[in-house]
Amino acid sequence: MSYQKLEQHQQQLHRLSHLSAICGWDQAAMMPEGGNEARAEAMAELGVLIHGKRTAPELGDWIARAESEPLDATQRANLAEIKRHWQDASLLPGELVEALSLAGSKCEHAWRRQRKENDWAGFAPNLEEVVRLSREVATLRAEALGVRPYDAMLALYEPGMTSARLDEIFGDLTSWLPGLIQTVSERQKSDAILTPQGPFPIATQQALGQEVMGLLGFDFAHGRLDVSSHPFCGGVPTDVRITTRYNEQEFVSSLMGIVHETGHARYEQGLPRHLLGQPVAEARSMGIHESQSLFCEMQLGHAPAFLSQIAPRIRAHFGEQAALAPANLEKLYNRVEPGFIRVDADEVTYPAHVILRYELERDLIEGRIEVADIPALWDAKMQQWLGLSTQGNYQNGCMQDIHWTDGSFGYFPSYTLGAMYAAQLRFALERELGDMGQLIAAGRLPEIFGWLGRHIWSQGSLHGTDELIRRATGEALNPQWLRKHLEQRYLK
Repeated sequence: MSYQKLEQHQQQLHRLSHLSAICGWDQAAMMPEGGNEARAEAMAELGVLIHGKRTAPELGDWIARAESEPLDATQRANLAEIKRHWQDASLLPGELVEALSLAGSKCEHAWRRQRKENDWAGFAPNLEEVVRLSREVATLRAEALGVRPYDAMLALYEPGMTSARLDEIFGDLTSWLPGLIQTVSERQKSDAILTPQGPFPIATQQALGQEVMGLLGFDFAHGRLDVSSHPFCGGVPTDVRITTRYNEQEFVSSLMGIVHETGHARYEQGLPRHLLGQPVAEARSMGIHESQSLFCEMQLGHAPAFLSQIAPRIRAHFGEQAALAPANLEKLYNRVEPGFIRVDADEVTYPAHVILRYELERDLIEGRIEVADIPALWDAKMQQWLGLSTQGNYQNGCMQDIHWTDGSFGYFPSYTLGAMYAAQLRFALERELGDMGQLIAAGRLPEIFGWLGRHIWSQGSLHGTDELIRRATGEALNPQWLRKHLEQRYLK
């Protein structure tokens, strides 16, 4: 049967992708500086091999035949995902895939140094090449799918989402978020907050991070924690690699970075193992992936009940000081303060960072702006949203993120979509299990994760995103749940 041939083929692809993922993690976390050129060539070669397998000439016939074979619901869903992946891959010639991989590796590697040196002039030509190739990709995909170029890129991360729908969702945010940022910032001005006094040795931060990962149910037999310049979660469900970055003067951001990445890891570790190697067992979308990390970081991690639970652990590692009391930790972690850095932003200002990037990358891919326009537009939008200027400050402005360096255009919206899904999931969970603060205080974290496991993790890609959320919460994406969560937490 053709379907069985497709299943075997997917297993082979999965194994090659497994190697690629681990090499990617190693490049970011372990590789010596001088290894990059050879590694980039090896990764490009592996990328071409994987692309060749994804686009093998016989696949179209096998898919067509499999569609008329007697399959159960899971097999049908898997076949639909196989077909989508095949169509995605077949749209691009191998030489374009290789050119983008090489340009991306070069741009990303140079960026790690250029960002530190605030070197926009050195970075821009590399980014221009990545953008040029990404526009080619977007055009080819758009023609085949019959959509706008940016929507064609968006579909790689959030299948089913369009820029028209994003404009509507973000338009809703724009109507109430600036007012909320202002109100909460004003209200918190009088808060007396104690800053924890370091140094906080990196080894101790790491030990604390691993302890909190254990509390959140991370499976250390199938994963590990390391260091990279940009925190991420990589690897595969049976070998999940998460990273953070440390600062000896403060532990607050690295600890929550670990909690965030642990949310990603729990999702990966919770995907349906019996279907591993098939697309139907993969994460549904980047937005859903981000919903799991943001659920962990924001809905759980910043909740007063959770901070009360980890406060004794923090003091056990760093010693007694008044700044580490639960009430002060709550103020620290729920401080709303416009800042330059997206990954350090609080959850109220965070969507502003995302909307800024979404508007720029949409216009960049569709040719309405060029790379040279980015710094000035970035500065204007930062001033509009957050009252901050990034003029001349490329390091903490338009050079701060890794995503564009390898052509990951269409990725940024998934962060705010993820925050919306996370809020919606929390309220649905509370309707079933009761107040989350009380659940955490009673040591019932496993029940919270059990609920997510049943409704999200174990479902893999059996359903489209809207259907998955509808089954879990009773409705498709509704931005009002994020508003309710933010107002409930910050206007109390």
